[in-house]
Parts: sequence; structure tokens; C-alpha cells
Amino acid sequence: MSKKSKIFLSGVVEGFYGRPWTMTQRKELFSREQKWGLNTYLYAPKDDYKHRMYWRDLYSLEEADQLMTLISAAEEHHVEFIYALSPGLDITFSNPKEVAALKRKLSQVCEFGCRSFALLFDDIETEMCAADKEAFSSFAEAQVSVTNEVFRHLEEPEIFLFCPTDYCAAFCTPSVPLSSYLNTVGEKLNPAIDILWTGPKVVSNHISVASIEEVSSVLRRPPVIWDNIHANDYDPQRVFLGPFKNRPTELIPKLRGVLTNPNCEFEPNFVAVHTLATWCKSVSGQKDVSMDVEDQGSDYNPHEALQLALTDWLVEFGQADQPDGSRSRGSRSTRDASEEEPMQTDGYVPGPKDNPLYTAEPLTLSDLTLLSELFYLPYEHGPTALRMLQELHWLRSNSDAATFSTTATESEKVREWRQRAERFDDMCGAVVRMFNRLSNAPNRIILYDLYDYICDIKSGVTMARAFIKTLGGLTPHPAMIINDDPEPWGFRGGLSGEFQRMLPCHGNRDLFRSPPATRVYTIRPYTPKDQSEVLKLFNEMQSESQQKVELVGDRLVEGRVTPSQNCSVILEDVSGVCGYVFALTDAKTAVTEAQYPKTVLQDYPSVIAIQIRPNVPDPTAVKRLIAHVMSSLRDSGSSGVFCEFRCNDRRMLDFLKTLNLFQVLQVHGLPTDLVIMATKL
Repeated sequence: MSKKSKIFLSGVVEGFYGRPWTMTQRKELFSREQKWGLNTYLYAPKDDYKHRMYWRDLYSLEEADQLMTLISAAEEHHVEFIYALSPGLDITFSNPKEVAALKRKLSQVCEFGCRSFALLFDDIETEMCAADKEAFSSFAEAQVSVTNEVFRHLEEPEIFLFCPTDYCAAFCTPSVPLSSYLNTVGEKLNPAIDILWTGPKVVSNHISVASIEEVSSVLRRPPVIWDNIHANDYDPQRVFLGPFKNRPTELIPKLRGVLTNPNCEFEPNFVAVHTLATWCKSVSGQKDVSMDVEDQGSDYNPHEALQLALTDWLVEFGQADQPDGSRSRGSRSTRDASEEEPMQTDGYVPGPKDNPLYTAEPLTLSDLTLLSELFYLPYEHGPTALRMLQELHWLRSNSDAATFSTTATESEKVREWRQRAERFDDMCGAVVRMFNRLSNAPNRIILYDLYDYICDIKSGVTMARAFIKTLGGLTPHPAMIINDDPEPWGFRGGLSGEFQRMLPCHGNRDLFRSPPATRVYTIRPYTPKDQSEVLKLFNEMQSESQQKVELVGDRLVEGRVTPSQNCSVILEDVSGVCGYVFALTDAKTAVTEAQYPKTVLQDYPSVIAIQIRPNVPDPTAVKRLIAHVMSSLRDSGSSGVFCEFRCNDRRMLDFLKTLNLFQVLQVHGLPTDLVIMATKL
């Protein structure tokens, strides 16, 4: 590979669903990337017709002119323009005409001056058509074969990216190391082609060095991270203004690059791209990203990176928009009056009893810090937002103290409630003031991208403020009174909200919530009377997996091997048995050395059989069920436990992954259609 191809790719992928950015916005992005030291732009807007849905269609003369202008603009700013095509919705891989269409489309873009390309196979169905099944042994082989052929047709460009269908660990069955799809890609994809990867999940909270080393081993090359930490196309009520975070700088030498796929709205991405640039410029060391503001020893501090970004962003807010699209610094009041149109207030001076003229307060860095903390990151709120939620939760939970009148002898709890209510009111007031200042900022382009979000949070905070006033015996504004017949702004979500509130898992990520009103589960010991229902569930789940591999757990459930004492437990709801756990303290009594190596049974001497019906949505109940049996095994002296699953029992494998109780165990010599999960006790 050439020296150029080994450059760490850093920048932005326009890869979200929704309205693509404009040509003007993309050129502004290139300017910012050059200024901040980033070097890459991946063109992949999902809803650009000729990128995905109509990928076969060539560009018209007008479209070609726009793309050539864009590619030239990227080159002027020393940004690598990577053109991506997503043919996976309907391509027939085995049809030579389809491959020719791919080559023709990319060759056209090559004529525009583009030298870097990508083929994306994300977010598509994995079932091959009949013709492809006859030509290829697997979906991965079909994709790799066509990608390699296109790569050769383009004379092996120095930068060529491939996005797999299983592009994160959560999609890999049964695990990243054992994924036949990823292993095929790693083995057969041309080694000069780089592979995109989003991390443990589609939207990854953390990306660890260990996880990247694991996938790099399977792919046989370091991946390029397609980072969705700031993506918001899955929820129109969210925008993310927090810093690039939870990615250790030790990752930098272990990756081919990092591209952020940020918010759909262009202007709010100032923070996401700016902080990514700060991260990329960090000197890689032995320490992970600092999660603590006081940890000054780290080479990257998210809080400091955020403040740097917000300081620069504040300047952008002060640049007023001009009719020709250019910007000038300062608000109307600071510019030469001779350049302004006549103002309605010219010559008007309010009288001593008149209302004073409205004067907009300037936006401050504190306002932008508050804005960022209210719209932080997918898995966490900023510090101020967290404190507001904590205060509201406490004030609501201790509302009985608010009903006492204020007297000289009032209790300490009453005084505390009133003091905290005042603090909460001050925090709400700060949000309203931030909204007002932001609404009057000279740069209307940024405001319009943010307005829906800041209006929504201002409304929500105002409602909470009114609610606390009511608890404290005060009368809020009539429009904010919470009753059985509220105004439309008194409830959220429309029809979508109505649907979600009826679902048992709604709100399971909320920081403070009451337990969802759902079915009641009972966890109890197994009795002989349960045998028929347990066998019925057992047989149903065996039919679901459609594999004939016999498991040790099968013999426990069927009664051919007797479970250990206190290790047979049932999960039951109003409809009957909906889950079970059976365990054997000493697995050696039920297996032979030919089945399991001694080393496995030494580390994990116990075996457990688990089955849960698909209609059980409550992971908490299942966790308690498993914990009950694991506690009994621990009391009996066991140091570890394993459980077996057929490899296509994806539902149970995925469900257990969400519980985070077991890890997939790699055991050499076992049948390939058997998956072992285990944990230490």
C-alpha cells in the first residue's frame, strides 16, 4: 500500500437518513475540516436517490456539474472525497449486467475527478435471491466477489471502503470471532480494501481497545470506525451537542480511521466535528479518554474539548447572515447605521410611563454550555440536565413537605424542600433565558437548525417549573396548569407517543421512572406438576431452532439427568409457565471428556439450561430467575457455570447478551453448530 493510503482517515460521513446537506453546507464542512485538521469526507446520504434507491442511474449533466464542483472544493481544502454507492437493496450479485451497472456508475464518478470510493451493504435484507444462492455459497461471498471485481475495475484505488451488512458486534452471530459472515469477509476481501465498523452496537456508547483488536483479528485489517455517537436520524426529538467521548486515544494506532456520522441538521454538528478533530490530534498514550474533568493527566479531556468547540461556536453565532449568503460579525446594532434599512423605531423614544424598547441580551459561553448539557449524548445527560432531573425527582418524591405552611417552627424537611424548589426554579429560569438569547442571536441559520429542539426543551422545562409551583402551593400561569384536560403542549409525542406509552418497555432508559405497568411474574421452585408445561415450552423452542444437536441441558429438562438441589426454578405469569432454569452443580456426571475438555470443566464445573418464551419482555424478571439458581450453585461451592445453545437460536443468544450475565466461550473441538456461554461465579 502507498504512503497516502496509510494516512489515518479522519472526518465526516454524510450517511444519515433524511434530507441530505446542501452543496453550500458541504463546502462549509470542507473549510472547517481543513481548519481543524481533518482530511476525509464520505459521500453516502441514504436518501439521495442515485446513491441508494436508484443506484444504477447515471448522473445528469446538471448533477454531474454539481458533483464535479463538490469534488473540486474538497480537493481545494485538502479533504479526500470518497464517493459511496449502496446497491444492496436490490442488486443481483450473480448477474453480470448488474456488476456492469456498478462499474459504469463508478466510472462516471471517476470521470468527475473522484479517486476514492466505497461500496456499502448496510441496512439491507440478508436473504439472497434464487440466482445468487445458486452462484454463491453465502451472502458474504456474494458481496466480497462483486466488491473485489469493482475494485480491480477501478484499478485498485488507494482508498476504497467496504461496509459489511454485519457492521457491529451486536449483529454478529453468535459472536464476532465466530461470525461466519465476518470471517468470510476478512479472508476473501482484497486486503487493500478497508472495512467500516460502528463498534459494539449501531450507536456505541463505548468503543474499547479490546473490541477493536478482536474485530481486527477477524477482518485481518484495522477497521475504519463509522461513528454514530452523534447521529440523530432515528429520533426527531433528539439532537446531540456533547463532545466526542468514550473512545480511548489508544485506539488511534489500532484503527485505519474514524468518520463521524453526525446529526441530520448541519449547523449543530459544529461540536461533534470540532471535538473529533481535537481527539484525532491527541497524542496516543497509555491512558484512556478522561471521563473526569479533574484528570489533567489524560491526553484527551472531553470537557476541555467541548469548551474549545463551544468557544469557537459562539463566534459563529455572532455572525449575521447577509443576502448574498456571506456573514459579517456582530449584530445589527453594532454595524454602521448607514448600511441598514430604516428601522421602525427610528426617531421613537419611549415616554417615562411607556414600555422600554426590547433589547436582546447577547448569547454567552455559559448559554452554549447549558445548551450542550441539555442535548448531550445518546447514553447520558450533561451535568446540569442530570441535576435538574435529580431535583425534580426529589421534589416530587418529597412533595408531602411542600404542603406545610411556612412558620418559625417549620421542620427541617419543609425548609429543605422550599430551598430546593427555589434552586430548581432558578435552573428552569436559566433554560428560558438561554432560549431567549439564542432566539435573538444574529446567525439565523444556526438558530433555525436548533429551533425545534430548544423550543421543545423550553416547553418541557416550563411545564416542570409550573408543576413544582403547584406542589408548593403557588398558582402557575393558567396555560401551564396540569389537569385532566390539558392544552396540546401539555403532553408529548402525538400518535407515536400514544403507541409507546402502551408498550411495557417504554421508558426503560429513563433515569427516573416508576416501574412499568406490566404483567406480574412469579419465580418459584419447580414441582412435578410443572413437567407437562415445561416440556411443552421445551418442545416449542426446539421446533423454533430446527436443529437436532442434543444438549446436556436437554437431559436436565426432560428428567434424564436430575438437577441439583435448589437448582430447578420456574418463571410464571398469569398464563402459566413462561420460562425455566435447571442446573447441575457437577457437569462431569452428565458429560464425557470427549464432549468437553478438562480445562472447560475445571473453570466452569456447573451446567445450566435456560429457556424463556419470546413474549416475555421484562429482562429484570429473567435476571432474577437466573441469579436465584446461580446463587445456589455458588453456595454449593461451584466456581463457574456454562450453558449451551444451538447456533441458530439467535433469539435466546441475543436476549442473553442484553442481560450481560454470560460471555461467549470459544472451545476448540466442539461441533460448529454449538455455542457455549459461560461466567465465573
